[in-house]
This record gives sequence, C-alpha cells and structure tokens, in this order.
Amino acid sequence: MRYMVVIEKGSTSYGAFVPDLPGCIAAGETESEVLTLIEEAIQFHLEDMRSSGLQIPLPASRSTFVEVALAA
Repeated sequence: MRYMVVIEKGSTSYGAFVPDLPGCIAAGETESEVLTLIEEAIQFHLEDMRSSGLQIPLPASRSTFVEVALAA
C-alpha cells in the first residue's frame, strides 16, 4: 500500500506523520532519516493493527499545493 506521509521541518530536526494512520509518527535529524524511520513506523503500525485484529485503513489522504499572493 502507498500511504501519504507529511514531513515537517523543525528548528533542529524533521518530523513525519501519516494522516491515514493516526499515531504513526517519526522524527529524525535529516529528511532522509525521517523518511527511513517513518517507513519502518508504518510497517510496525500495520503489523500491530493486524495482530490486534484491527482493520487496516486503505490509503485515502491526498495532498496538493495552493499558491497565494500576499497583499502589499
């Protein structure tokens, strides 16, 4: 499955979360590291859901960019 991941840059690190999997998060020092960690977190999250007998949600989130102009 292909889940959307949101990456946020903080002042000293990066964070990531998966909107379709509440509670599935990761943090790392670099964007590359946080992507590796969130991929592992997704695997663990799904394995835990399956072993707990929970239904695994299908990916549904989407993203896009909206451009706005600042008034002078």
